[in-house]
Amino acid sequence: MRFTLTHMTGYAQPKAEWPAEMKAGRFLYHSIDEVDTTLDLDGGTARLTVRTMTDATVYGSRADGRLLLTTDYGPRGDTWIPLRTVATTW
Repeated sequence: MRFTLTHMTGYAQPKAEWPAEMKAGRFLYHSIDEVDTTLDLDGGTARLTVRTMTDATVYGSRADGRLLLTTDYGPRGDTWIPLRTVATTW
């Protein structure tokens, strides 16, 4: 499975596309303050949930917002790899 980032719009962006969007200036993060973090382990899966206060400019519009990032991980050998992240609000 290849990593994806699912945006609040529902678009599941491939791993290589998001850094290219940031490099092009379409996503500019001014600050990200962590509010709360939880990690849930369930056998062969892990879920990291992070609530943040984020100041970002996305496609030219700047806004402060409550961003919830949920990342699922799976085992690969002796390590954990991120499988997908979903961004929503809280």
